[in-house]
Amino acid sequence: MISIYNTLTRRKEPFVPLDPGGKTVKMYTCGQTVYNDIHMGNARFYVVFDAVRRYMAYRGFDLQFMQNFTDIDDKIIARAAQEGRAVADIANTYIARTLEDLESLNVWLADKHPCATQEIPEIIAMVEKLIAKDAAYERGGTVYFDTTRAAHYGKLSRKNPDDLLAGARIEIDSDKRNPADFVLWKPAKAGEPFWESPWGRGRPGWHIECSAMAYKYLGEEIDIHGGGADLIFPHHENEIAQTEAVTGKPFSRYWMHCGILTVDHKKMSKSRGNFQTLREVAARFPYDVIRFYLLSGHYRMPMEFGDELIAAAGRGLERIRNCYGALKRAEGAPQGEGNASTAPFVEKFHASMDDDFNTADAVTAIFEWVKYVNTGLAQWESPSSALITGLLEELTHMCGLLGISLEEAHSSPGGNVPDADIEAQIAARTAAKKARDFAEADRIRDELAKQGILLEDTRAGVIWKRT
Repeated sequence: MISIYNTLTRRKEPFVPLDPGGKTVKMYTCGQTVYNDIHMGNARFYVVFDAVRRYMAYRGFDLQFMQNFTDIDDKIIARAAQEGRAVADIANTYIARTLEDLESLNVWLADKHPCATQEIPEIIAMVEKLIAKDAAYERGGTVYFDTTRAAHYGKLSRKNPDDLLAGARIEIDSDKRNPADFVLWKPAKAGEPFWESPWGRGRPGWHIECSAMAYKYLGEEIDIHGGGADLIFPHHENEIAQTEAVTGKPFSRYWMHCGILTVDHKKMSKSRGNFQTLREVAARFPYDVIRFYLLSGHYRMPMEFGDELIAAAGRGLERIRNCYGALKRAEGAPQGEGNASTAPFVEKFHASMDDDFNTADAVTAIFEWVKYVNTGLAQWESPSSALITGLLEELTHMCGLLGISLEEAHSSPGGNVPDADIEAQIAARTAAKKARDFAEADRIRDELAKQGILLEDTRAGVIWKRT
């Protein structure tokens, strides 16, 4: 059974879906405010929840998954003014670029990526319900949520309501009843986009959009709500307050939060200016290596960013791919008998993922599997076809659940050399050795090394790898 660390309760809990049939799972995660390319911290969030989705699907759950884009916001408006472009043009540009980045990272897209500007009627309707329930009030065209009307406000972040500051992206003002009250609807300033509403021309606050979207597409209650740890307060706290004030029901059964990415142990963020966009990093490292690096740590823990750490992940991924390549080559070798005891490593992989989607330990299980198989390939006289096929299936299964490809092209010099050419050179070298022409055999080996191809002579035959 899968267990999930629930931020709401601060403990791991067995995952039990709301669906009486036990199969349908409703999940919502907060996406980007689209005024720039995603940075590496954002990329971690997307990759982490993609691994969650993949594993949930493997365990037989039918996920209904929504992930929004915030396409109207002060930062988008400021970017548009700076570049002399329309707000919608800025938002649509970075939505398209984000979707391209997700495809490059091998992230499955959500069932729907709703945008705030496309859900204005639903947002207004939810604000009206909150006013009707006396959970919100209007002051001069601004609508605020009254946090004193939210039962147990602060329960997610464990903050004391008496100490809370404003939960919106504006300064505290005198129109508020309480310092912690936050904006649901704000009047538009001159030159800003606006929508007509019962409170005048304006636009939605930050928090209300996610509540309205989740309510529209997934219903009053959902199974899992996810996002970055920096969203616990105020964003997710306020989502809970406003949604539960409307429905009178628990908003989400499980709350999952991805740890921050740090640079010199300080949070990576656009506001700090210490971020690197995914595209900047992808100019130095392949996307699949970046994905593998982002899965090498436990999702709840802070993770340090650095080129040396990504390079180390790349070397680890190469070891896995080299093992896969050796197994593929063994498919055509003379067949005999043999067996392998790899089941404990596969079981460890599944147990790690069942335990709060611990990709760090799952990756460790794969490395242990690879070490065992590499040792076997060096010792087995002539492994059976069934053995090799089974091993290939196991490795493909584990890496597939993490979204890791085993056959991506390498960026090394050897990445441009076709496999068939390498095999032909190895065959020529083997023939030279049989003819005792060791000088020619050494020449072939050295020539391959210059092309980024290293050879290793084993009892099972020659194993080669790209450097």
